Amino acid sequence: MNSVNILKDGHIHSPYCPHGTDDSFDLYVNRALEIGLKEISFMEHMPLPGNFMDSAFLSECSPTEEVIEEYFKELDFIKNKYKDKIKINIGLEVDYVEGYEKKITKLLDKYGSFLEDSILSVHFLKVEDEYLAVDFSSEEFGRMVEKLGGVDKVYSKYYETLLKSIKADLGTFKPKRIGHPTLVRKFNLDFPLEYRNIDLIEEIVNEIKARDYEIDYNTAGLRKNRCGETYPSGVFLDLAKQYDIRMVYGSDSHSASDVGKDFCSSIVS
Repeated sequence: MNSVNILKDGHIHSPYCPHGTDDSFDLYVNRALEIGLKEISFMEHMPLPGNFMDSAFLSECSPTEEVIEEYFKELDFIKNKYKDKIKINIGLEVDYVEGYEKKITKLLDKYGSFLEDSILSVHFLKVEDEYLAVDFSSEEFGRMVEKLGGVDKVYSKYYETLLKSIKADLGTFKPKRIGHPTLVRKFNLDFPLEYRNIDLIEEIVNEIKARDYEIDYNTAGLRKNRCGETYPSGVFLDLAKQYDIRMVYGSDSHSASDVGKDFCSSIVS
């Protein structure tokens, strides 16, 4: 992908991410200033709405409710510290977990007053009586393929869940930006597929347009060695452009060095 002149990174994680780095807020902000960004949104994972999978695994996915309170406090300080240099938005990446809509709504009601930006993402799929992480590992993806009966079935399940997230009533503070909408392709080099249910993808894009939502144009997939493409890409991206959906560039960085990666024109590879 060619670099373009974008002045905002709308998807940045933080030192509070349990699967990220210990890079401080200052390191993230100073990197953004170094490469010429004018606005950034910190999007730490919102605490998950329940113990729907192994608790040790889930503890690596998002901060606890106690920790997220510290995230808001420190980020408010950082926001004021750099207010004359860069616009910093306090945000959350909210996981849609099928069957936990009421708890997600309660969490959003609790944190909504802190939020200036937010993203709604799907990482977990409910498959029969269990939940599986679509982006955890190639091996886990293979288990989903086996359980559902084909790579195309995994894609369908992911997109059906994505559509549910867009339609879900999650209250006043529901995010209006849909996170990395083709995340199901994270392991596409291991499980190559040209997904043919274009009607389902078009229904998703239609719903995004009808609700005046945005898409997280996420460059993290370019840095994943079994992916090599942005989220979205392919037909999904073509349809998003056709429907004139607003897209916000996001690095999905979990380290300061990745801020603005693959879209900020001042970064020299």
